[in-house]
Formats: sequence, C-alpha cells, structure tokens
Amino acid sequence: MDGNDPKLTEAAKEKLRLTIERIERLEEEKKEVADQIKDVFAEAKSMGYDVKALRQVVRIRKQDKQAREEAEAVLETYLIALGEI
Repeated sequence: MDGNDPKLTEAAKEKLRLTIERIERLEEEKKEVADQIKDVFAEAKSMGYDVKALRQVVRIRKQDKQAREEAEAVLETYLIALGEI
C-alpha cells in the first residue's frame, strides 16, 4: 500500500490514521511507564539499594527458571575452567 496510491479508499485511509494514532498513544504510554520505572529505581537508590543489582534481579526473574539454571551452570563451568572460582 503506497501512501500516494489514489486507489486507497476513504475507509482504508481512516483505518490507517486510526492505527497510527493508536501506535502513537501506546508509544506515549510506554514512555510514561519507563519514566515511572526510572523514578522507582531512583527511590530505591535513595533508600540505599544497589540499582545495578536490582536491575539484574528484575532481569533474572523474567527468565524461565530452567533456562536460567542451565545458563548459570554453564557460566560456573567456564569460571571454574578459567580458575576464577
């Protein structure tokens, strides 16, 4: 679908406009949520929490437990092989 296509019906143009507006609203909501998350991390830092550690905990908790355990086992094997553990 070319934006300059004269064959685009009014209904199709309206659907396109509504789709774009919906994406724009969602992008704005995403920005607002990101700002809220940033504020929570700032608040946690002011309470003495290590923000890097908090971010890592959040990332880890998103992972599937079995996949995380497998990745940790491989990491541990590599660290042992390198004499780091």
